[in-house]
Amino acid sequence: MIKIDKLSLTIQKNDILKNINIEFAKGKIHGLIGRNGSGKTMLMKCICGFVRPTIGEIIVNEKRVGKDCDFPENIGIIIETPGFIPYYSGFKNLKLLADLNKKIGVSEIKKAMVKVGLDPDLKLHVKKYSLGMRQRLGLAQAIMEDPDLLILDEPMNGLDKDGVADMRKYLLDLKEQGKTILIASHSAEDIDVLCDTVCEMDKGVLSKVRGW
Repeated sequence: MIKIDKLSLTIQKNDILKNINIEFAKGKIHGLIGRNGSGKTMLMKCICGFVRPTIGEIIVNEKRVGKDCDFPENIGIIIETPGFIPYYSGFKNLKLLADLNKKIGVSEIKKAMVKVGLDPDLKLHVKKYSLGMRQRLGLAQAIMEDPDLLILDEPMNGLDKDGVADMRKYLLDLKEQGKTILIASHSAEDIDVLCDTVCEMDKGVLSKVRGW
């Protein structure tokens, strides 16, 4: 699903990513671990097409990012804190996003919200959401168009114990459906429970840990 070949990223003479070569197979959950500032989020941004690498190539579903396509198709993303319009409800925020691609309608949006434990009919403005509710809304945004690939940067942030358990079950269900998931997490338990493969980022260098 994802092939990264000789990828390096330099920003203002700082080497952020260093000669990364790896393939993430389709239909698996791949874990990405490492300390803050190690380069995990920047690698995810490169895969999504948000940041162009200095050298190297990223191929997602047989298309070169930045050449064959600006952004990978059929992808759901959570990177850093999901941003929403604070004075709209959760549903209205997702409806505005869905209207951009026009792939789905009201029923699919509501189903995604229910799957992550949110009430689609709740009129509460997002600015009054708890951190956990915002995170659930971000997950609903990522899954609502039924993407083949999910890129999730710390998706469990702000979730309580029950929320984490629900989300783990849901991500494993998605894998059973053939989805490919790349997840960055500081939680060793999340990585152990969810991931088929694990790699570690340290000072911009990616190394394989297990499952390869």
